[in-house]
Amino acid sequence: MSAPPQRRVIVASPPELVVHDAPSPCPYLPEETSRLPLRLPIRRLQRSELEQRLGAGDRRQGLMLYRTACPSCLACEPIRIDVQRFRPGRTQRRIERRGDREIEFEVGPLEPTLEKVALYNKHKRGRGLSSGERAIDLDGYTAFLGESCCDSFELRYRIGGRLIGVAVVDRAEDSLSAVYFYFDPEHESRSPGVYSVLKQLQLCRRWGLRHLYLGLYIARCASMAYKRRYLPHERLLDGRWVTFDRDQSP
Repeated sequence: MSAPPQRRVIVASPPELVVHDAPSPCPYLPEETSRLPLRLPIRRLQRSELEQRLGAGDRRQGLMLYRTACPSCLACEPIRIDVQRFRPGRTQRRIERRGDREIEFEVGPLEPTLEKVALYNKHKRGRGLSSGERAIDLDGYTAFLGESCCDSFELRYRIGGRLIGVAVVDRAEDSLSAVYFYFDPEHESRSPGVYSVLKQLQLCRRWGLRHLYLGLYIARCASMAYKRRYLPHERLLDGRWVTFDRDQSP
């Protein structure tokens, strides 16, 4: 008997089209096989609709949404910070104070530029993330970080007018979602990634939002495991958001 056909239209509000659904090598855990069905909403998401999807564990890439559906691995755990409960550690407070002294910070719309393309490629090379891939061009950058199916914006970080970091962020009804961050490796000593998360938390407080979503936490992947340092935080486990804190077990 042949396998039943895969669903290509997901019943949701708005409906979504499944544009890709196939197993592939995991980009985070080489020994595992990943499955990330890519879904395209038939129209732009309202903030309330994005909020619902984030709460269910969805992430966004360009115009599409995805949620892990890996055949034999549950390592990826959606993670978020409750803005009012978060308590920065000593190192995080020090990074924020230094950044506030040295880094210029601005909020603006998604604007693909050659300056950002160059910084993105420099980040990939300097962090050893390119894996032999060709440098991205303006069209590729636009498809990846310059287009969105929801309300999205950029946080831009400069020192002396020079761009040293960019964060792409989604805005939902009661939360922000950190989509992607890249920076100039020459400024790694300033911990720009930590500084960017703290500035996004600041925006959440300013706008009266409850959560900051940080994407996926993967304990066995060093580039994703750092997220556990933001405490307390919540992770989506078996369909339930579970709190992790310094002084308690989940």
